[in-house]
Amino acid sequence: MKLTNYSNYALRSLQLAALHAPNLVRVDDVVNVHKLARPHIVKIVHELGQAGYLETVRGRNGGFRLAKDANDIVVGDVLRITEGPFDVVECFNKNTNTCPLIGICKLSNAMQKATMAFLSVLDDLTIGDIASNKYELLSRIIPLERNPVTVAE
Repeated sequence: MKLTNYSNYALRSLQLAALHAPNLVRVDDVVNVHKLARPHIVKIVHELGQAGYLETVRGRNGGFRLAKDANDIVVGDVLRITEGPFDVVECFNKNTNTCPLIGICKLSNAMQKATMAFLSVLDDLTIGDIASNKYELLSRIIPLERNPVTVAE
């Protein structure tokens, strides 16, 4: 199973916010650390704000921070928002399915079990967990925040 870069960067943005909590993180910090395009991160931060995971502050000294405790933000829940439905195979979506084997296909059943197992692991993981080695992570991140890298928009 492969997640989109969008989901990866959403998780990285939440992780960075957890590492700096309760302080604000600038979008440019995420851009510099992960060498990403600014508009991409702005979109991600906006969506995470609408979902209630981030609090955003506008203005010159603005940025974003976690809107709830990092231990209350479940990675699986974030992925369900950023990835949408996990329709690994066509027959997972009852509205668009054209497969005549629905209901009797052993492959479909196995794929559903695999998807549920994948999400189950991520449902046991929080943003607090992925930020728990704070000092190791910050030792690599802080120099990147202070030494911006030029990124193509």
